[in-house]
Amino acid sequence: MHYGFNALWMFVDFGKPAPPPDLKMLDFMAAHDLNFIRLPTDYRFWTAGTDYTRPDESVLRILDSYVDESRSRGLHVSLNLHRAPGYCVNQNDLESHNLWVDAEAQDGFAGIWAILAERYRSIPAEDLSFDLLNEPPPVGQYEMTRANHDAIIRRTIAAIRAVSPDRPITVDGLGYGNVPLPELADTGVTQSCRGYVPFALTHYGASWADTSAFPPPVWPGLEWADSTWAIESLRAHYEPWRDLESADAGTGGSKASDRGSARAAVHVGEFGCYNKTPNDVAMAWFRDLFALYHEYRWGYALWNFEGAFGVVEHGRPGARYEDYRGYKVDRELLGLFLDSRVQE
Repeated sequence: MHYGFNALWMFVDFGKPAPPPDLKMLDFMAAHDLNFIRLPTDYRFWTAGTDYTRPDESVLRILDSYVDESRSRGLHVSLNLHRAPGYCVNQNDLESHNLWVDAEAQDGFAGIWAILAERYRSIPAEDLSFDLLNEPPPVGQYEMTRANHDAIIRRTIAAIRAVSPDRPITVDGLGYGNVPLPELADTGVTQSCRGYVPFALTHYGASWADTSAFPPPVWPGLEWADSTWAIESLRAHYEPWRDLESADAGTGGSKASDRGSARAAVHVGEFGCYNKTPNDVAMAWFRDLFALYHEYRWGYALWNFEGAFGVVEHGRPGARYEDYRGYKVDRELLGLFLDSRVQE
């Protein structure tokens, strides 16, 4: 099982030089027997304009250091394109092309992954995986369909495996990571879901979300999206993901036998609660969420480590911190995070 955090080193502060890896954070993870770090990246750090497949070598060397320093501490690295040519869940309007319909973006997307596959082909599968695209949109948005998504992802998987046949690959669910993809189960990729439900609780007060209609957060019993939310609502939300792990997963309602072996492993690539939700409410929700992840034997990666969604100085009202090697750590949340892992 893979447990850890998202590290935002080559995702935030675009326009500034990419920072070096945060060794203090990595040492913290190693000290707590964590084994997974997801690296969301923004291709613009290494790309000039739309010249997608001619990366800046000096920036890729910084990416190398992220991978090397993480591996040296026993962490599996999940390398992710959070912003890809032609699509990003945040500020998609900044893109020159549309990944779902433009050949330039599709060539660039597959080309970037082929370059990374070649660059890291000597790294063992147990140390590095590729998470192709962060949080594709709902069907119909930006002209994305299940058909063109399927074609783009299959093309990219083939480009990677032509260079690095054993490289583990992860695909995020549609609808921002909430809708599984049984049509891709035959590819053998891991599928990544999210833990941001109900959104009115996890993103209460977030400046980048339309929160005007959000009720004050409570748990259990939040009234949101025509439902009264509690642990059974979370269970219902994840039922399609559980189905994906079973032999009955197929395409468009068909059985697994239509495409051979159609089971897929599931990992929670992101989850968390923003710091405007009161801490007692957030912790009650976390306890139910972690209980399900433990029951389902799913690995998970919190968004993020330090900051508004993290375990370090998140600023959630009512939280208490403990000093640990220069960090102010939410020990209650960290303890729940660690205790909910499945011991193999």
